[in-house]
Amino acid sequence: MNVGIKGIGVYVPERVVPNAHFESYLDTSDEWISKMTGIKERRFAADDQDVSDLAYIACENAIKNAKINKDDIDMVIVATATGDHKFPSVATMLQDKLGLRNVPAMDQLAACTGFIYSLITAEQFIKTGLCSNILVVGAEKLTKIADLNNRNTAILFGDGAAAVIVSEVSEGYGFLSHEWGSDGSGGQYLYDNKDSGLLVMNGREVFKFAVRIMGEVSLKAVEKAGLKSSEIDMFIPHQANIRIMESARDRLGISSDKMSVTVDRYGNTSAASIPLSLFHEIELGKIKNGSKLVLVGFGGGLTYGAMTLIWGDKENE
Repeated sequence: MNVGIKGIGVYVPERVVPNAHFESYLDTSDEWISKMTGIKERRFAADDQDVSDLAYIACENAIKNAKINKDDIDMVIVATATGDHKFPSVATMLQDKLGLRNVPAMDQLAACTGFIYSLITAEQFIKTGLCSNILVVGAEKLTKIADLNNRNTAILFGDGAAAVIVSEVSEGYGFLSHEWGSDGSGGQYLYDNKDSGLLVMNGREVFKFAVRIMGEVSLKAVEKAGLKSSEIDMFIPHQANIRIMESARDRLGISSDKMSVTVDRYGNTSAASIPLSLFHEIELGKIKNGSKLVLVGFGGGLTYGAMTLIWGDKENE
């Protein structure tokens, strides 16, 4: 059985926050932020918008794009580190809001790698025949856990959501390989403070880990798929920092025009980052039916994962 992505939908909040916003109260500048991170602006959700609200709109768009009925969905997996509550999960809230059947629903917590983890999980349920159509969502409201008075983290994060439908696809399409794992010894470098509830990050250590792991797992996933780097049409890395992304691209040996860059407009949206970029490149026409893709992420845990896939389906030829 071939398993892949049948539809995709996104939602980003209306409020655009440029780098100049932080110049007004932090010791930083647009020039410095742009140079060090590649970020120009990001989206901030409204105070009365929560993760489930962002995700709901993205899900409605994905279901419409996939041209399926809601009754055809038989599982919901949501990748998020910023759920509305510890419980109930965002996934169960979406099951109710979307009016889905009483299907199993669960959140996946792997921070910025969450979307990759969720795709791999969904693939297994489809391949075993337990499910036919799984709604996979990456959604975050990072502004509620980022310390907006700390210039080291305030400038990095944004809010957004994206969703896909994972289903069986035609032969010659879909997921080809994956490589994933974790290094719990690095959990001390990126975590939420139990007392304040705010995100704490050792930027230097996370950077070192990311530069090494992003290229490494991407290459392994490509090799597992029996592909060469020259055959990759689009590289979609987690949008954390342009320098990390460029390092991974260089390690993979592909040209800059084949790497998706949305960090400039959305900042780091954690689990929503990769699918937001995927949608962006589809909209630009850079990803077409039959395009060979590499998705890769890293995040708190520390977690990491990469996938290769052939985009689309025979029915779209």
